Amino acid sequence: MHYTIFDTPVLRTLLRWFSLIMLRLLGWRLVGDFPRDKKYVLIGAPHTSNWDFPFTLMFCFAGGAKLYWMGKHTLFSGPAGPMMRWLGGISVDRRQKNSLVEQMIEVYQRSDSLVVAVPPEGTRSRVSEWKTGFYHIACGAQVPIALGYLDFSRKQGGVMGLFQPTGDIAHDMPLIRARYRDVRGKCPYNQ
Repeated sequence: MHYTIFDTPVLRTLLRWFSLIMLRLLGWRLVGDFPRDKKYVLIGAPHTSNWDFPFTLMFCFAGGAKLYWMGKHTLFSGPAGPMMRWLGGISVDRRQKNSLVEQMIEVYQRSDSLVVAVPPEGTRSRVSEWKTGFYHIACGAQVPIALGYLDFSRKQGGVMGLFQPTGDIAHDMPLIRARYRDVRGKCPYNQ
């Protein structure tokens, strides 16, 4: 993977303190520790607003987590591209069926440590079903799924724990979604 903001020692420390102070000033609190595992898929739900990204970064800095995230390829074009990659972004072109799951599994297999954040809804808009790529990546890479969240109604965020997928998606997906039943995004009408 590429060099990110999380690899910059002085800046990482400054951003940790900045994030802790900002979250406190805004009335937010970090609940739960980020897993100590070297590899896992971090899902974040609900994803209802552009505000999810800066809050997620603040929670990651505050909690000492280093993560990568997948974003629309349009975020990585032009002058913003290098900045997005430095922030941990991995460009994804959702218009193509290019075995993204298999590519991510290979990246996990080549990496000693890797955390990739994936919004299971795949969009900020309302969806009836979650995308399943995160689940297939976790199964194929044989890594757990960390259940990350931002609850705007309670002003708290963090990780609810790890979920070890069994490979039976019909059984596991309702269990995962049930953990988010009481979590409210910034724009609940998009949930």
